[in-house]
Amino acid sequence: MKKVVFLAILFAVFCVFGGEKMNETTKTIFNRKSVRNYVEATIGPETLEFLVKAGMAAPSAMDRRPWEFIVINDKAVIKKLHDALPYAKMVDKAGYAIVVAGNIEKQAGGKDSTFWIMDCSAAAENILLAAESLGLGAVWTALYPDPNRVKSAVEILGLPANIVPLAFIPVGKPAGTDKPKDKFNKEVIHWNHWTNTTKPAK
Repeated sequence: MKKVVFLAILFAVFCVFGGEKMNETTKTIFNRKSVRNYVEATIGPETLEFLVKAGMAAPSAMDRRPWEFIVINDKAVIKKLHDALPYAKMVDKAGYAIVVAGNIEKQAGGKDSTFWIMDCSAAAENILLAAESLGLGAVWTALYPDPNRVKSAVEILGLPANIVPLAFIPVGKPAGTDKPKDKFNKEVIHWNHWTNTTKPAK
C-alpha cells in the first residue's frame, strides 16, 4: 500500500510539471523529503565527504565560499548533540550528521555582513539533495538564529568565534516512512507584476 501511495504521488508530480521536464535532477528535487525516521546502517567517510563536496558546489556571494563543514561520525559526539538540541532527537537513530557553518571573516561584505547565511543555506540544500540522490535520508534542523542551539553546537564542537553554525543535518538510512510532499501552489506565482497571477499566453 505504501508503495502504491508513493507511486501515486510521483505520478501526480509528473502530471503537474509535465513528463518532458522530468529528469534525474528534477526527480531528486521533487522526491526530497525531511527524513526523521531511520534504521541502523553504516555510512562510510567517503560517502559523507561526497555529501560535503556537493555542499561546496553551491553558489556564494562573490564566490567567497564562507562555509565550513563539521562531519560527525563519533557516537559520543552524536549523543551530546542529541541531548543538547531539542529538534534533532532523530540523530541518534540516523547515526551521522553534518553541521554547515559560516566563516564570517570570509563572507562577502566583511564580518558584519549576513551573506554567509544565504551561502551556507545553498550549501545545506545541496547536501539534502545529494543525500536523496544516494538513497539516504537527511533533515535540516536549525541552529542559527536560536542562541541556545548555536551556543550548544559551538561548545560541543569547539568552534572558534568566527564560525557560526547554521544547520545541523542528521544523515542516515531512511526507514521509508517519510514521504515527499507536493508543495506546488499557483497562488504564490506572480507573472510580471505582483497583482497578476494569470499565466501569460504563449
